[in-house]
Amino acid sequence: MGYSRQYYYKHCKEQLIRNVMQKSVLSFVQAERKILPMLGGRKIYHQIKPLLQASSMKVGRDKLFRLLGEYDLLIKPKRRYTITTNSKHWLRKYPNIIKGQLVTAPEQVWVSDITYIKTDEGNCYLNLVTDAYSRKIMGYAIAKNMNTEEMKKAYEMAISTRVFPDTKLVHHSDRGLQYCSNDYVELSKKNQINISMTENGDPYENALAERMNRTLKDEFGLGNILSTREEACQLVAEAVELYNNRRPHLALNFLTPNKVHLQKIPAT
Repeated sequence: MGYSRQYYYKHCKEQLIRNVMQKSVLSFVQAERKILPMLGGRKIYHQIKPLLQASSMKVGRDKLFRLLGEYDLLIKPKRRYTITTNSKHWLRKYPNIIKGQLVTAPEQVWVSDITYIKTDEGNCYLNLVTDAYSRKIMGYAIAKNMNTEEMKKAYEMAISTRVFPDTKLVHHSDRGLQYCSNDYVELSKKNQINISMTENGDPYENALAERMNRTLKDEFGLGNILSTREEACQLVAEAVELYNNRRPHLALNFLTPNKVHLQKIPAT
């Protein structure tokens, strides 16, 4: 074959080392995926990098991506187009007052949006209130309908968990019936929170809130058809806890939302 005996044994030894290394790396990946099953490649690399360095493994991000691809472990994005907003109503709609605003600290701007979760018992509806600076989910509510009384519980939770109550705050949402309702508006006024809404039906005006919905669905199993509404409620609570406290965030230099929120660490 044109190869020496020495080269053959050297090649076998190198292949054995590669196989051991790959198994170790995959075990690190699987340990992270047990907690966050849909954690993407860049976040996985950030999480396991200290383990790789401690084990003296020379595995860069590109090599990790090739390995994940070889074992079909790359996360495939999903597309969904379902409208849950009813903006054709007579209630007062507010202008977009955060357009062009630079958010420099937690609890300056909250964004909110409602999405659906499918179960065998019928749909559930989830309202999230997210801090635009830290990306922390400040409050959430899940119910079998989109009634204002149910959906505003997310807003009430967010208000009750504020860390910086003296900060001037804006609540931004689409022009859905729930957000324009008297109860929701009065809750804002009572807590001296300014109201902001999207204009002209442009989805990019509330992109962060909609992206939050996709993240919970794609990465935490909420996009699957669940068995019961009770299971949906439990899964949402677990997802919010993991998202806020365990999942590294790309926009936050791989820090968690809760850490950025409490310590006011710059998001970029």
